[in-house]
Amino acid sequence: MLDSLFRRDIGIDLGTASSLVYVKGKGIVLAEPSVVAIDAETGDILKVGREAQMMLGRTPENILAIRPLRDGVISQYDITLKMLQYFLRAACGPMILQPRVVICIPSGVTEVEERAVVDAAKNAGARAAYLIEEPVAAAIGAGIDISAPTGNMIVDIGGGTTDIAVISYRGVVVSESIKVAGDKFDESIIRYVRNKYNILIGERTAESIKKTIGNVYRHSEIKTMDVKGRCLVQGLPKFVTLSSAEMLEALLSPIMAIIDGICQVIERTPPELVADIINNGIVMTGGGAKLCGFAELITEMTGIRARVAQNAISCVAIGTGKSLEHINMLTEGTINLSRARQQRY
Repeated sequence: MLDSLFRRDIGIDLGTASSLVYVKGKGIVLAEPSVVAIDAETGDILKVGREAQMMLGRTPENILAIRPLRDGVISQYDITLKMLQYFLRAACGPMILQPRVVICIPSGVTEVEERAVVDAAKNAGARAAYLIEEPVAAAIGAGIDISAPTGNMIVDIGGGTTDIAVISYRGVVVSESIKVAGDKFDESIIRYVRNKYNILIGERTAESIKKTIGNVYRHSEIKTMDVKGRCLVQGLPKFVTLSSAEMLEALLSPIMAIIDGICQVIERTPPELVADIINNGIVMTGGGAKLCGFAELITEMTGIRARVAQNAISCVAIGTGKSLEHINMLTEGTINLSRARQQRY
């Protein structure tokens, strides 16, 4: 009785670009960028989340704005630990008993990377930590019945990784995790502007371009955006006007890498499940799925109808949160959902 009153079960979408926290009975209570600002001399945490993100590219030498996760996994353990501690306190406040936490991870991580996530969660204050694969969580969050005896393809495009999976009978049948996602989109835009206009722009500007005029499919309405950066020839500020038509060229490489990954997963999928996928279509989740024209391009390239899930950005967090209903069936530690195969949804 005391345990149920004072401990909260928590689901965390610990993403490269942003992290979302789901509290059982409340839903998503926190959504913050996965960024931490620290004092370079003392190592003290100065800001976390949105306030730290505002400092990217703007800090003096004694302050570092850091993204402690890269390509979907922990790259700086101590900073990730402090970020998790902050998120848990911000989402739940003071708690008498430590929470149980379910964290989603990319499907292609190693056992060492899994153990790092579990250890970080426990050291951040979790009583127990459980793992669930991102494509499985995304499918649950998108409203797909993963226990059904039919195949469903999910493409989750996050900040660091794109997870592509075919799910049937509560488990992942075929999957592929590639390190091409939202961050690579931004890098491609930065490279395009530098190569074509000799102008250097920052990560935040590239992300703004992506969200405002990003497009990967032919369209009749051309959008434009005025962008400012530093001229690499003169070293002075310079403006340039970019169009959505240019984004087709700028984003071609990472987009085709994701489509190639989708085709490879389809090639490895049993024929019976391919037939199901043709009927059910491809479901896209994650922030990268909202890139204008992406679903239409996948449909044209694969011949299979693709659609963006409702609340695409939140699907992984929602699915992780729904898994809390069955937390007593989960195996603690590094055994994730598709390997355990005994859960019931």
